[in-house]
Amino acid sequence: MPVYSMTGYASVQSTASTTETGSSGSMGLEIRSVNSRFLDLTFKLPEELRAQESALREMLMAQLKRGKIEVRAFIDRQHNAGVVEPNAKTLQRLNAAQDNIRAWLPQAAPLSVAEVMALCAHQQSGPSQDWGPVALSLMEQAIAGLRDARQREGKRLAEMLLDRIAQLQALAQQAQPLIPQLVEQQRQRFLERWKEAMALGDETVTPQAAQERALSEATAFAIRIDVAEELTRLASHLDEIARLIKKGGEIGKRLDFLIQELHREANTMGSKSAALELTRVSVDMKVLIEQMREQVQNIE
Repeated sequence: MPVYSMTGYASVQSTASTTETGSSGSMGLEIRSVNSRFLDLTFKLPEELRAQESALREMLMAQLKRGKIEVRAFIDRQHNAGVVEPNAKTLQRLNAAQDNIRAWLPQAAPLSVAEVMALCAHQQSGPSQDWGPVALSLMEQAIAGLRDARQREGKRLAEMLLDRIAQLQALAQQAQPLIPQLVEQQRQRFLERWKEAMALGDETVTPQAAQERALSEATAFAIRIDVAEELTRLASHLDEIARLIKKGGEIGKRLDFLIQELHREANTMGSKSAALELTRVSVDMKVLIEQMREQVQNIE
């Protein structure tokens, strides 16, 4: 199953005509989608489509699970550019109406040819176009286009996340051999310090006790700086993230939780760091994890 982003856009358009009236028009519908914790739907529809909002909402809810979705529709009405020839009956009615009005209002201006043509065209326009079925058909096409766009963006996000996972795994491999080296260096440092103390002539401490004390201090130091557990958990989280990405589907919330866990392990490594090299590894890890966190926010 592919990984879907919550970011996408789709736009479709359809035309309709009425041969009886000579009128035609077009309808356009577009869907914009951005990231959101839940499914948030907003509609901006003309009056002719208000009755279809519930059906359009159900179609979206059946296909999409998360994201802030805005649906916008418009209708462009056009009339036949040709001249509508008025019939004799209509002209008689207009003439009778004009005479009746001017009998009561002598100052009223007579009808012009353009006004007569406009009145005749309006009278012969007939019933308005039913755009409901067109809107439902367009919505189906728009949802398919939106899902394709979200899938393409999701594929790009998945590739980026897998790349960051590989970089984090490489950093973890760099950190693993640093801890034994640091422990051994500190052990030798403690022994040298105690040897120096013994050379000062402090007879109250035997050489054996001094050595044991040095080894005890080195052991305590090793426990304080040991990040093996953090590296193990970090590796486990990275494996789980990679597994979820390959599985696909609705994984955004799960990934968001795992990213938080990665950040916690990297922070702990930084706080335990006793060497500049390990600090650098921790900082590089946090930079990569933050990049992942920003992109995971867009995954459905």
